[in-house]
Amino acid sequence: MFKLSLIPREKKFSALFEQSAQNAVKIAQQLRDMVHVWENIKERVDIITDLEHQGDAIAHQIIAQLHQTFVTPFDREDIAHLAHSLDDVTDFIHSAADTMLLYKVDRPTERAKELADIVVQAVSEMEKAVAEIHDRIDRKRLLRRCVEINRLENTGDSVYRSALAELFADSKDFAYLIKWREIYEHMETAIDRCEDVANILEGVALKYA
Repeated sequence: MFKLSLIPREKKFSALFEQSAQNAVKIAQQLRDMVHVWENIKERVDIITDLEHQGDAIAHQIIAQLHQTFVTPFDREDIAHLAHSLDDVTDFIHSAADTMLLYKVDRPTERAKELADIVVQAVSEMEKAVAEIHDRIDRKRLLRRCVEINRLENTGDSVYRSALAELFADSKDFAYLIKWREIYEHMETAIDRCEDVANILEGVALKYA
């Protein structure tokens, strides 16, 4: 039987995007709390895993909604790309946390704490940017959010490079080096994916605002 929804299609997309971004903030905060308070790691990673699964479910909802919608609020390709990029943010944050558990890290490095802080900042700014595509787009405000995300990505890249340089300069333990190189890479990639989201939103703003 055909079901008539009273919620406009474009409202559904914006609501789902906001849910995805809000979920990304939660998982980023969990990662930051984990590396700053190094206790109950298995339980903390379990929480992060649950949030990552919620992110997957929201992404699936967006794509399913896309297939069911004839007229979309903006380009189908942009909607799909935005859904996947938001999901990638949570995926890589989860990968960073899960890798710390898998590799039985004794304690987080100062660079890991620094990167986790930047992840939270970037994801929080990303959430605010996503909220700007609700209803009428304020191009100037959205673009300012995107510029800030780009700045944080540059900061994260600088910290990541410094972290790798320190690893290769100071570590004589090859296993330790491999572990932390992978963890740093996951965290830096999560920040990169925030920039991907910003780039998509910037394109939407320029085309439709």
